[in-house]
Amino acid sequence: MRPGNTKAIEEMFNSISSKYDFLNDIFSFGLHRFWKSRLLDILNPISGEKWIDICCGTGDMSILLARYMKNSENIIGIDSASQSLLIARERSKQNYSSIEWINGDALEINLASHQFDGLLMAYGLRNLSNYNLGLREAFRILKPGGRAGILDFRSFEGFSIQGLFQKIYLSFYVVPIASLFGLGKEYSYIKKSLVNFPSGEKQIHLALSAGFKKAKYKTLAMGQMGILLLEA
Repeated sequence: MRPGNTKAIEEMFNSISSKYDFLNDIFSFGLHRFWKSRLLDILNPISGEKWIDICCGTGDMSILLARYMKNSENIIGIDSASQSLLIARERSKQNYSSIEWINGDALEINLASHQFDGLLMAYGLRNLSNYNLGLREAFRILKPGGRAGILDFRSFEGFSIQGLFQKIYLSFYVVPIASLFGLGKEYSYIKKSLVNFPSGEKQIHLALSAGFKKAKYKTLAMGQMGILLLEA
């Protein structure tokens, strides 16, 4: 599978959707929940604001956002993988039924400009076929002064101990465990997707080029994860 092949990525996420959350807990030792909560702590969403979760997958970030704001109204989750959205709708219908789930493309969001106070993207930017276009769409739908947080694996340039650890972790922990569930090929994609993924400094440059007024990059998980923080 070639990183950036939008249809192939959509099909991959549809195929792993039923095991996605379970495997995330195994691969991150449950820490992905902490990293997502940390993202919300930094952005501090306020009840009454309108937020969108791009590449929402099975909806865990959108639901965490609703819990954080103690209100599921004015939250939209959007993803191109229909099977993932089915899981999101099911898991939200009892306590977070006001979340609106949209099957759509992060590169061409069919929503009006300048309407959201905040935007989230957890492990989505890396999977877009065009990072710049994805950031431009994010900027377009945010209100002036709106804020965004993008959480993903950190990309390393050149040799580093952290980069070496990441390669070992993906090759000798993630892929073998995924293979036990018949998903080794699908999860080997993570390593491939990081090959051309821009570093934190390059993400900042792309975001500013896309129109954002402010951009900074913070690392988490001993430098293995990164958060791109933006202001429109």
